[in-house]
Amino acid sequence: MYAAVAVAHQHPLDVQTLPLSEPSAGQVRVRVMASAVNPLDTKIAAGKGGHARQPLPAVLGMDLAGVVDKIGAGVSGFEAGDEVYGMAGGIGGNQGALAQYIVTDADLLARKPANLSMREAAALPLIFITAWEGLVDRANVRSGQTVLIHGGAGGVGHVAVQIAKARGAKVFATGSAHSLTTLERLGATAIDYRASSVDDYVALHTEGEGFDIVYDTVGGSTLDASFNAVRRYTGHVLSCLGWGEHSLAPLSFRGATYSGVFTLLPLLTGKGRKHHGEIMAEATRMAEAGQLQVLLDDQRFGLADVNAAYARVSAGSKRGKVIIDIAE
Repeated sequence: MYAAVAVAHQHPLDVQTLPLSEPSAGQVRVRVMASAVNPLDTKIAAGKGGHARQPLPAVLGMDLAGVVDKIGAGVSGFEAGDEVYGMAGGIGGNQGALAQYIVTDADLLARKPANLSMREAAALPLIFITAWEGLVDRANVRSGQTVLIHGGAGGVGHVAVQIAKARGAKVFATGSAHSLTTLERLGATAIDYRASSVDDYVALHTEGEGFDIVYDTVGGSTLDASFNAVRRYTGHVLSCLGWGEHSLAPLSFRGATYSGVFTLLPLLTGKGRKHHGEIMAEATRMAEAGQLQVLLDDQRFGLADVNAAYARVSAGSKRGKVIIDIAE
């Protein structure tokens, strides 16, 4: 099979011919049709993603959509020909999805939504799982709550907006001026974070009480701002990028709580993989119910263009998820 291999840090990925692997018990082999490029993929290639524990040389790419090619012993949920998607490799020493085929645990996969293209489906796994683990698994978002999503037009953010809305919450989202129309289209009340202070938008939208749930998808000073935007006593702050040093005093003075989200754990530890497949099944239900749309970048890339795709993500010039079409 052909695969794009990261041969060394800060070197271009190299398309090589690699041997085809056979699925073991509990595994399936998938013919990859499309794979998303996440910022973490580019960081691994640049030598800045140590937390992903992916030694090089390696085939990168966490997200995929494709067709089951072969099943291993004990797999009962899928059969050859099924269209599937999931976050299936690319970290923790696991082969990634920038290849014509991948062998992965069946637990990590779900059936692809019938109303989404392979490209749209490939964009979803990492960002949907990250949004769901925060809003649903940690914060139990529900009807009647107010939810603030920081970075609402980003990868995780635009999915988080839609999950919160589908579960009945009143959703607000921060973004820059050019993203406000997108946020409104997704169903959120848009907040221009450059034009409005935390105190201003808390006063305007919550009468000074704070939001029930605040999800930081940006990190850094945005997490600090989140501590000041959450409701007293019952509020909950989430972050998928809470890796720096932060003062907990503002959160403590509000009597609120905090949860970190680290979506890579099942692939790194082997524990909790079945739940990732379950979350992707929830994504399928939402998509097929018309509750989930995916923002894709308008540029197209094939496996031979992988380095151009990585450069686009690294430069921050994309508008939506960058997808690499694997199958011809």
